[in-house]
Amino acid sequence: MDSQFSFSAQARGSALFHYWETCVGAGRANEGLRANWLEQLQLATQECGFRYIRFHGLFHDDMFVLSKRENHYHYNWQYIDELFDRLLKIGIRPIVEFAFMPTALASGEQTIFWWKGNVTPPADYNQWAQLIQQVTEHWITRYGLDEVRNWYFEVWNEPNLSVFWSGTQAEYFELYRVTATILKGIDARLRVGGPATSNYLPKGDTISRPAGKYGKYTELELRNDTVEWEAVWIKDFLTFCEEHELPVDFVSTHPYPTDLAIDLAGEAQAFTRNNSATVRDLTHINKIVRESAYPTAEIHLTEWNSSPSPRDFAHDYLPAAAFVARANIEASGLVTSLSYWTFTDVFEENGGGHSIFHGGFGMINFQGIVKPTFHAYRFLHLLGDEELYRGEGGIFTRHSQNNAISGLLYHYPTELTTAIPTAETPADAERILRIGCTRTVHLELTDLMPGTPFLIEIVDEHHGFAYHIWQELGCPEHPTREQIAELKAGAWNTKKIYVSADEQGNLSLDLSLEPWSLASIRTY
Repeated sequence: MDSQFSFSAQARGSALFHYWETCVGAGRANEGLRANWLEQLQLATQECGFRYIRFHGLFHDDMFVLSKRENHYHYNWQYIDELFDRLLKIGIRPIVEFAFMPTALASGEQTIFWWKGNVTPPADYNQWAQLIQQVTEHWITRYGLDEVRNWYFEVWNEPNLSVFWSGTQAEYFELYRVTATILKGIDARLRVGGPATSNYLPKGDTISRPAGKYGKYTELELRNDTVEWEAVWIKDFLTFCEEHELPVDFVSTHPYPTDLAIDLAGEAQAFTRNNSATVRDLTHINKIVRESAYPTAEIHLTEWNSSPSPRDFAHDYLPAAAFVARANIEASGLVTSLSYWTFTDVFEENGGGHSIFHGGFGMINFQGIVKPTFHAYRFLHLLGDEELYRGEGGIFTRHSQNNAISGLLYHYPTELTTAIPTAETPADAERILRIGCTRTVHLELTDLMPGTPFLIEIVDEHHGFAYHIWQELGCPEHPTREQIAELKAGAWNTKKIYVSADEQGNLSLDLSLEPWSLASIRTY
């Protein structure tokens, strides 16, 4: 379906908040001590504008924060200091996820991931409170209170899932109560929130059902999109906090557009929801929060992707970029952040990836090769802070500081009515890529300065997409340094077209977009 964008460069704009670059995710804290992780984060921060980062495992034993010797607790902040010093030097702040449980404080032995993060409640909540107090006061001493007031403190990760929290809902609420009380006792302006629960569920369904089973609903009801989906634990959490007069500076959850909350083995079948699932979910949680006792609380969606699987080949392919662009543009104005999970394939929940392209979450692969989703976030970052015009498949903006025009077009084929399906194999991802037909976008932009130059930068199957270049090289699993350099160059080799406004200050053009492609149109 063709589309048309017609507007004046001098039109009155409305504020556009770049919530898509508020935060980005990463795997675990210890991975952040590696050179390639830090190099890739610096690239993502510079090119995509990310301001905060969130990751698991800050209190995991491989960060050595707490030990117990001769019945006394000993704190060690060296590893956290090394990581946080480097984050702040790069120019990105933490959304601190307080997790997982140090062995010295754990009430049990249940763990998750190959690196064995302990997911049990504290054996002693008073000692947990001491840990929170000691580390927070250390941060204030090291970085200054004004800096730490700019951080966010999130209590745990997905406690509604038994694999992440072996305790009950009541025990999680107690963990939140203790943590929030300690933080506000240190300084009332420190920002705390939760419950960081997993993806939405069909109304009245449970999280315990196995993948491929549809609970109280039939598969037909789910596929016909007649089911109401709900955020997990959010209302219960807000009610508990209200009843106990606890602070909630932000509410957090993880709106993956599937019915499957976590795929530890990379093998589970997930139901993919309608292609409007993200905007619906954000509208849903916005309404809950605004009607609660905490109507001014920020909303941070601290994990999000097309699926929660770290072995989904769709993550490596072009359609994921169109999904990112569409969802973020459609849902603008509803939440404070929608954090892409994750910026890098230096990520080891399931262990290391078996291939250089293994369907990992990252927008950058292990070798530092950017994927199409990286370009999606780069193009989103290039948008201005004033929205001028929004149409089917795109948005045009203006930068208030210099009146520069910047637009983003995406081609998400109407033939696919769901979010990007999980691709268990590269062949599955390739079939998704073949969906849809080329469409034409007609642009009429008026009231420019005569001769205003524009750059049109396009990411499509043949430009800015490294996976097919890797295939042409024979899919080397241990690429040489020369091959890595070629793949990196190909991943950045976007298509560039230069055009200018005419003598009357008008820009008129027809742009042909292949399925799943993205185009950034901007003055330069």
